[in-house]
Amino acid sequence: MIYYPFDSRNPLYRSRIGAVGEGETVKFRILIHNEALVHDAFLCLRADESNQIREIKLEPREWLSDYRFYDAEISLTEGLYWYCFRYTSNYGEFFVTKTKTSLGIVTHGGDWWQQTVYAKDYETPGWLKGGVIYQIFPDRFNKSGKTYDNIPADRYIETQWDKTPEHRQFENDSEKCRLGNDYYGGDFKGIEEKLDYLESLGVTCIYLNPVFEAHSNHRYNTADYLRVDPSLGSEEDFESLITAAKKRGIAIILDGVFSHTGDDSIYFNKKCRYNSLGAANSWDSPYHSWYNFKEYPHSYDAWWDVPSLPETNENDLSFSQFITGENGVLRYWLKKGIRGWRLDVADELPDEFLDKIRLAVKAEDTENYILGEVWEDATNKISYNARRRFLRGKQLDSVMNYPFSLAIIDFLKGGKAQTLNGTVLDILENYPKCAVDLLMNHIGTHDTARILTRLGCDYEIKDRQVAATHLMTDAEKQKGFALLKLAAVLQFTLPGVPSVYYGDEAGLEGWGDPFCRRAYPWGKENRELIDHYKALGQIRKRCETFKNGEYLPILTEKNTFCFERRGKTKVLVAVNRGEEEVQITLSKEYMGAKRLLGVASSGNTLILPPKAFAILEK
Repeated sequence: MIYYPFDSRNPLYRSRIGAVGEGETVKFRILIHNEALVHDAFLCLRADESNQIREIKLEPREWLSDYRFYDAEISLTEGLYWYCFRYTSNYGEFFVTKTKTSLGIVTHGGDWWQQTVYAKDYETPGWLKGGVIYQIFPDRFNKSGKTYDNIPADRYIETQWDKTPEHRQFENDSEKCRLGNDYYGGDFKGIEEKLDYLESLGVTCIYLNPVFEAHSNHRYNTADYLRVDPSLGSEEDFESLITAAKKRGIAIILDGVFSHTGDDSIYFNKKCRYNSLGAANSWDSPYHSWYNFKEYPHSYDAWWDVPSLPETNENDLSFSQFITGENGVLRYWLKKGIRGWRLDVADELPDEFLDKIRLAVKAEDTENYILGEVWEDATNKISYNARRRFLRGKQLDSVMNYPFSLAIIDFLKGGKAQTLNGTVLDILENYPKCAVDLLMNHIGTHDTARILTRLGCDYEIKDRQVAATHLMTDAEKQKGFALLKLAAVLQFTLPGVPSVYYGDEAGLEGWGDPFCRRAYPWGKENRELIDHYKALGQIRKRCETFKNGEYLPILTEKNTFCFERRGKTKVLVAVNRGEEEVQITLSKEYMGAKRLLGVASSGNTLILPPKAFAILEK
């Protein structure tokens, strides 16, 4: 038998797999062949912010066949660390370094493994574990028909609910019906009317895209953080929604957009809409220090150089107090009954500001949830020339899980099953377990093309003029529906919390913004797909293993992806994305396993037809 010198995901070599808490002891072991004639072996350890390498001597231990173990125990303070191994021998000096996987090889130098160490008091909310998130773009989910006062006259009110969103832009806002300014009338009361439907999907948390007053239908250009947008209803309507949702066991989290405001806002007031002294109106404005003017008042730092989105100085004391203070924005809405915040572009917010956000949110209730928008691995992300510490216990509870999302889509469109498995294992190895349990596992959001379109089409359309009139063919839809069912199975069963983007479960199609923001197709839903999502939601509700169960890969080859979740029970999930039947031989413990959804096993054999799946519980 061939042994590797090290494997960071194997307890034979590492006593604690994954991120560890500050002060916790971890034993590292390497395995070297006796013919290497080792003199001394060392664990090489480097703190991320340092260039100094600390060497810890590994003691020789027991033999395994013709190999010998060398090990050492260490405990570390909070931080990010990198490690490899070095040994000297009759043949010279060698290193054990990381391959593209978790395995180590003997080299003269190479990549190092990552070790995340989080604060010992890092805890995340328990109420969301094992649940289901439902993301709603408020203007497009459901309209109650209620009329509201004080709607700005410059908004275009779309009366045709199923019309394709407007994609055209015009200079100087010459046309009211333009990109971002067509309002379909979705409102708080409309969402409240559909709570029974959301409950039937197993939803335990509603994530609302921005609801504060703003002068675009997406509302990422905040005009007033302390006022809900008049098109959505009143503050009383919002509180009614919170109360009605809570009665059904559904919590609500809001989208916090703090890296920038709108230029057409109380705070900047470039268009003089408001009777306030905005930063663009006077150097003496109380909001002037919130922004960085390069040439007053016309040139200023803007988010991604978009003039309508002036960037904020988040560490300005006035701004940070307004957002995070005892009477600030965060705590104001938490007191209304919301259960947390999703932080837009969290990787563009300074560490000091994120620290303050956590203190403010947790001061109201330690069970309040803080979710960050980070597209990459959040434990080693570098932004603004600094390594970020999102998931070490002082900032976020968890993040939007783009790595899983991209890997699932890649696999279903022909990518390697091993790549999907590797992505899952990378996240599990680097992230604290308490953050893993609350990962937002989406496969589509308001920022991406609809998942049905991405899976069903073998091409991509970025040109808005072309995308505006493009519709999937029947064949593309059928392919998309088949693969979407498989995507949902993976999304609902992998570690973390599935997040359904409104309408995905009903079969909405569309390319990127604004076509991924079509109105929900009430009365025209794909009922088979909705029933599939309902069944998955009920499985999560009944099976506690999905709250925090361990992940173990079983089979990852060609068109097959099969894994197990181990908790109070064992759940096996198998997916065949191919066009041919697949036969899987299961361990004997799955004899007589209960079929939760999909194909049933026979004895210890599972036969998956093309584009089929199985969820079995033992």
